[in-house]
Amino acid sequence: MSIDPLPVRQPLVALLGPTNTGKTHRAVERLLAHRTGMIGLPLRLLAREVYDKLTVRAGERSVALVTGEEKRVPSNPRYWVCTVEAMPLDRRVDFLAIDEVQLATHPERGHVFTDRWLHARGRVETWLLGARTVRPLVRQLTPTAEIRTHTRLSTLRHRGQLKVGALPPRTAIVAFSMARVYELADRVRARRGGAAVVLGALSPRARNAQVALYQSREVDYLVATDAIGMGLNLDVDHVAFAELTKFDGRVSRNLEMVELGQIAGRAGRHVNDGTFGTLAPVEPLTPRVVSAIEEHRFPSARRVMWRSADLDFGSVDGLLRSLEQRPCQPSLRLAARAADSDALRRLAREPFVRDRAQDEAGVQLLWDVCQIPDYRQLALEDHTGLLGDVFRQLTSSAARLSPDWLAECIGRLDQRSGGIDELLTRLAFIRTWTYIAHRASWIADAGHWQARTRAIEDDLSDTLHERLMERFVDQRRTSARVASRRGPDDQRLRDDSPFAVLASLVSAPPLQSQPAATWVEQLIDAPPEAIAVDAMAQVRFAGRTVARLVRGADPVRPDVVLSEELTTSRGLRSRVERRMVAAGRDLANEILGVLRVNETDKLSPATRGLLYQLEQGLGTIWVRDARRQLRVLTTADRRQLGRLGVYLGSRLVYLISALKPAMVMRRVALAAAYWKVDAALIHPSDSAVSLLADSVCPAAAYDAIGFPRVGARAVRADVLERVARDLRRAGRSGPFFPDDQIYQRLSCPRDQGLTVIEGLGFRAVGDGRFVRPPPRRRPPAA
Repeated sequence: MSIDPLPVRQPLVALLGPTNTGKTHRAVERLLAHRTGMIGLPLRLLAREVYDKLTVRAGERSVALVTGEEKRVPSNPRYWVCTVEAMPLDRRVDFLAIDEVQLATHPERGHVFTDRWLHARGRVETWLLGARTVRPLVRQLTPTAEIRTHTRLSTLRHRGQLKVGALPPRTAIVAFSMARVYELADRVRARRGGAAVVLGALSPRARNAQVALYQSREVDYLVATDAIGMGLNLDVDHVAFAELTKFDGRVSRNLEMVELGQIAGRAGRHVNDGTFGTLAPVEPLTPRVVSAIEEHRFPSARRVMWRSADLDFGSVDGLLRSLEQRPCQPSLRLAARAADSDALRRLAREPFVRDRAQDEAGVQLLWDVCQIPDYRQLALEDHTGLLGDVFRQLTSSAARLSPDWLAECIGRLDQRSGGIDELLTRLAFIRTWTYIAHRASWIADAGHWQARTRAIEDDLSDTLHERLMERFVDQRRTSARVASRRGPDDQRLRDDSPFAVLASLVSAPPLQSQPAATWVEQLIDAPPEAIAVDAMAQVRFAGRTVARLVRGADPVRPDVVLSEELTTSRGLRSRVERRMVAAGRDLANEILGVLRVNETDKLSPATRGLLYQLEQGLGTIWVRDARRQLRVLTTADRRQLGRLGVYLGSRLVYLISALKPAMVMRRVALAAAYWKVDAALIHPSDSAVSLLADSVCPAAAYDAIGFPRVGARAVRADVLERVARDLRRAGRSGPFFPDDQIYQRLSCPRDQGLTVIEGLGFRAVGDGRFVRPPPRRRPPAA
């Protein structure tokens, strides 16, 4: 059996280095340099953080978010942010990146990362991001890859063994069991006033809220499992290991050096240095381990997990055999045990499963059911019991999950009583149901069940956060300390932190006394279509003005100023501002989206240059400003532009669809923001073909709304082209009197119409007649 990766016809780059080298940041910047792209990330939380950053740059209607439990997919996204397992690889994109490819060595998830490593490719460019430990494997498995390495942005130093009382502020204490985490958090509360707690078993919302508690400096200590080892961008100065062994699901073992290095690397951020060590009574790390962590030198990975991508859905036995097929290369190791394949083996023993999985569709459905994750961490028999119930209903005559059954199973979880462990159990169960609810073909009215499970998960998460606060935070001590620290210039929590909104809620009064904050939360969670921008450049939600667009880097990238009436905390304001900026990007995408061609590599340089100018002109440019590109367009280029709806006239080049009244209104908002003019001065009525130009408004603003200013009037681009064409025809035989239809077409008085004719270059000869302008001399080709 041979590996059959896609033939490489484009650059394949492996960006390798330790933590805090900016790999993911570089990948996001590179993704935005392409028309379309996709990035696969190892954690749902990381995916959400990258999604937030991308929507600020490209707009929410251009970016899709896809994880096992959350799907936000606009009608025509350009960029996809996904967890690695959820990447929709049938979507072809120009740029594709896979983050943390060293997870290909993970016993359970590794085969998915290996599959993406070998087979997932962008049309134009592909990046693999990961640790230097996989460098030899990159050379073996993808020999055409260009390997780039980066050094850590800050220094990491060993600080030795410390007791709880000696731990510096901004410390993360790491342990590997819930009982141990609880014990340590209780100790920190007694000595230092409190600690945030991060466990792999927490839901993303509860975990984010705990992280926000730490990020906002309500507490200075974080007690966590190795859940913080990857992806969480925390303001940690010191990492203290309270344990050096962990139970991996089968045996208790010592942590490997690379695992220690991954966790210790969370200390220090960007250019801030960090330290690491052990928590007494754990013995100090050996000099060999310390040296490896400080110098980021770890043993190279020898093999990655692999599973055949060529699955046989002809029969259950055929599927099992294809899953057990062995690789032919020594650097690949068969992933013999994984949650989905284990579930399949168990279900295959059931006679009803065999009876109903007789054809390819039935076997494919059975395999899809086996993908349901067990967030509950039950015994295999218990988990497959649920899977069997799901498969039985999906293969019944109804071919859907019973609403009554869903209501009963999900309804049992809709309660907030009990302690931390009970809430954790319910959260695990509801996350499994959230995953099921997102399989729309399995459920009638899937949207209802998605909203129901999401609401229950959010309520349970908030209650769990409260319970954790009650147990592990002495709120009287921490509130007094935070109040003494906080000032008008407090900038400790970066406004672009993914946890800023949650941190703001930590220190805010109860929400029941803040109706405005509740409204703001609704805004933050609202779908993009619920946010509107009017012609006056005001961004509105639910009948309220939230912000206004102001001049940004260029006409298609406005900045925003939030309404003075929006009185809320800094963290919430930051999150609202991100959504408002995204609304401005969406506005530009609505006007110009048709120009943003996916396969830009198939366009000529002249066509790409012309499309860029059209974008900057919001859909209209003068021919005189694009002569260099227009002169070298081929017949094929012109056909391509015609298919995009671009009209190539004698005076103007314009996007036909951008002249519709709804698009003109959007253009007015962007133009008013960029040129700082009163939108009322440049806003034509829906039926207008021209309007009286105001001298205080720059001509470029009229160009940008699709009504270029000529003489005393601003005339809609298509009408101006027709008028110029009729005047040229009239002047072929010499001096001519303009036809009255010209003024009717311009919909303006005769005296203003005369200024338009003169503005088009026609010269009056004194008796009411005009002559055509002399032909332009074409400059010699370069």
